[in-house]
Amino acid sequence: MVHRLFLVLAPALLFAQLQTPDWVSVESNISYSKHPETVLDVYQSKRAPAPQTKRAGVLVIHGGGWGGGTKENVFERLCLPYLQKGLVVVNVEYRLSRAALAPAAVEDALLAADWFRANAAKYGVDKNKIIVTGDSAGGHLALMVGMTPKQAKLGPPAKVAAVINFYGITDVQDQLEGQHMRQYAVTWLPATLPDRQELARRVSPITWVRKDLPPILTIHGDQDPTVPYAHGVDLTKALREAGADAELIPVAQGAHGNFGPEKDAEIYGLIFNFLEKRKLL
Repeated sequence: MVHRLFLVLAPALLFAQLQTPDWVSVESNISYSKHPETVLDVYQSKRAPAPQTKRAGVLVIHGGGWGGGTKENVFERLCLPYLQKGLVVVNVEYRLSRAALAPAAVEDALLAADWFRANAAKYGVDKNKIIVTGDSAGGHLALMVGMTPKQAKLGPPAKVAAVINFYGITDVQDQLEGQHMRQYAVTWLPATLPDRQELARRVSPITWVRKDLPPILTIHGDQDPTVPYAHGVDLTKALREAGADAELIPVAQGAHGNFGPEKDAEIYGLIFNFLEKRKLL
């Protein structure tokens, strides 16, 4: 059982400290960049193979509209299923909008992916089997990790083996104005930013659709009031038309966030099947 969270004061931040199950080991708040917010946790199952046995790893990025949420909040839902499968999990914190506006979160996510690849051998991870996942704004960042090319000028292009996107924003421009305008997007990319529309285009996964991408699986509720279902549909359609490996799991009557334990268990069964077919598990 995962115990409740409690808060302790850390330099410049309140970090939520998580008590993990006794079969999980953790290295907490490892710095991967120069900012106080740019830290990550590394989780491993004590039952997993010895470090010399190469295994898959997963980079986890929490959501919260680029302005909220914590890595600890997604441990049970986004980290635990992979730990139960024996993967090494790297759970990422990044600069939220109150600390830095766009594109900071994307830059941080790319650096976290670079850190994981550079440190893969230390944790017994096959660097060619690193998966990235996230929910909502974390899904957007996971997609950007998997899709951002050098010409985007957002940081070092990441090398990941697959993206598991839970209802992530795929078109940031769509959320800055019009019927799909969302305050969290406007907060992250306020009108005061220079070249705002061009920046929104650069930080949108839909901009970087092409054939040469890792497999991308999107899970999205068809009644999502926060990130329109069309974001998942349109990205998957564009990827497939470009010749990329992409699939969509629609959740009937699914809203935004947790779909419930039974549905989540079903979804993870489909996720693991997706990864096994591509020889990543």
